[in-house]
Amino acid sequence: MDFKTLFERSWKLFVTHLAALLLSTLVYLAVSVVSLGIMAPVLTAGYMQSLLLLIRDGRKPEIRDLFGQMRLFFPLLGFMIVCVLVIMIGFGLLVVPGIAFAVGLSFFCLYMLPLMTDQGLGLIEAVKESGRMALYPPVGEHVAVVVVFLVLSSIGNSTGIGVLFTQPFATLFVLLVYELKRRRMLPPPLKNEG
Repeated sequence: MDFKTLFERSWKLFVTHLAALLLSTLVYLAVSVVSLGIMAPVLTAGYMQSLLLLIRDGRKPEIRDLFGQMRLFFPLLGFMIVCVLVIMIGFGLLVVPGIAFAVGLSFFCLYMLPLMTDQGLGLIEAVKESGRMALYPPVGEHVAVVVVFLVLSSIGNSTGIGVLFTQPFATLFVLLVYELKRRRMLPPPLKNEG
């Protein structure tokens, strides 16, 4: 995996569509906060699908895209509640189980939302396929992708307004990796027998 090219493509898309990305990210974050996080999972799904269309078709992100995956509201809300409860229980026990679950979630579910919005997979199927993509060799590349995503997200979240810039860039980066992995994992075309 050529990380330099992935960073360059992410940067080019980010700079080219900066105004639309900033506006979309601002609305995404504001609605997530105002709804006390209840809308965050489904808005994240819409946000990721919008950025995936930007990567594939050059389609500029629009605010209405954020609400385009409302059919996933209940499955994603339930998934978020279960994950938050397990992480809280893990932190309440010895801290380490909570950290381990959070890291495992980041590792195995990184591609879950694009798989649900792009491929139309259900929640369980998307988690399984995301885990399969995470473990697709070489696994070290996926570890690096997760680290890059978490570092960019942490930097943005720690600086307040910086999240408006790091969130779209990090998401573009992950979605470019998703596209690359998806193409890599497709079965080879069948040769004509004749």
